[in-house]
Amino acid sequence: MADVTLETTAPASAIEPAPRPRRSALSKLLRNRSALIGGAIVLVFVLMALLAPLLPLADPLKSNFLAIRKPPSELYWFGTDELGRDQVSRLFYGAQTSLLAGIVSVLIALAIGIPFGLLSGWYSGWIDIAISRVTEAMLACPFLILAIAFAAILGPSLTNAMIAIGLSAVPIFIRLVRGQVMSVKAEDFVEGARAVGARDLRLMFVHVLPNTMSPIVVQSTLFMAQAIILEASLSFLGLGQQPPSPSWGQMLNVAKNFMEQAPWMSVAPGVAIFLAVLGFNLLGDGLRDALDPKEG
Repeated sequence: MADVTLETTAPASAIEPAPRPRRSALSKLLRNRSALIGGAIVLVFVLMALLAPLLPLADPLKSNFLAIRKPPSELYWFGTDELGRDQVSRLFYGAQTSLLAGIVSVLIALAIGIPFGLLSGWYSGWIDIAISRVTEAMLACPFLILAIAFAAILGPSLTNAMIAIGLSAVPIFIRLVRGQVMSVKAEDFVEGARAVGARDLRLMFVHVLPNTMSPIVVQSTLFMAQAIILEASLSFLGLGQQPPSPSWGQMLNVAKNFMEQAPWMSVAPGVAIFLAVLGFNLLGDGLRDALDPKEG
């Protein structure tokens, strides 16, 4: 009797379709119109800061007493200030100050906040308690007041202002990193690495920290906007960039004295601060959506 081989085929309806590959973070970012607008604004200010020394701009520090408080014209697009200095030139060089303050402040906050956040989130007991209590005490003080206090203690200068802004942001990054570390360290891949003999330092810096970078990048971008506002505020109060070096906050401080005679002096720096902050906020929101694994 011949053997009969029965061959069964699963119905087409029972075959699961292959899952669609998740769009990459870059693809999602490029589809976000707000993020693209924010990125374009940020790029404009970065180019302003980089190209300022290369463009045929007037000397931002040179006074011209024959052109004091000139209104906008073909020669002076944004007018001149109380010493006859070109507002366009000071605006471009002021972009260097604002972006430098933002970048350095973020780096200072990351350099201190990430290690302490890792320690606090990884270890329990007195280490976590001590770091958390100091962090909470700093967070209890309003952000701007804390930055002003640090700047007043260190002394008025751009360098000290950047240090003050960075120190003021440290508790924000400590709390962010601590929360992410506490979430990631409970994952199975961390327990698996521990089971094969990985030590704490390797677990923290090789397995845990890379998986916490997405929210850190987003927070860093959003904090750039805050740092620009803080630098302008400190310069406005005389605690940041010192004259005659250009700064948007310092330009506003001078312009407030001539609101009736030369209102154009406040327009350029005010609009620049608004657009720079808007650009970083839009870009940060776009990065948050793009790096969120829950977003399709």
